[in-house]
Amino acid sequence: MAVELKADIYFANPNHSWERGLNENSNGLLRQYFPKSMKLADITEEQVQEAVERINHRPRKVLGFRTPHEVLFVVIATSSDSYPI
Repeated sequence: MAVELKADIYFANPNHSWERGLNENSNGLLRQYFPKSMKLADITEEQVQEAVERINHRPRKVLGFRTPHEVLFVVIATSSDSYPI
């Protein structure tokens, strides 16, 4: 996979949450909609889609206060390659 993507792959060490910054941040965003006390079996597909929609339309400092949704579609629109969606 690393060769195909021309990218390095890194694995975080167990119990080293600081090595998984993006993952930990994403978990925090999800916990705003689905607290730890909530049973996952009780969450509907509609609730998941609503959370995904809100998270993907939330501006990020790292993206110059653009949303992941905006950035994705700019990349797709300006790419000479065709990406399946």
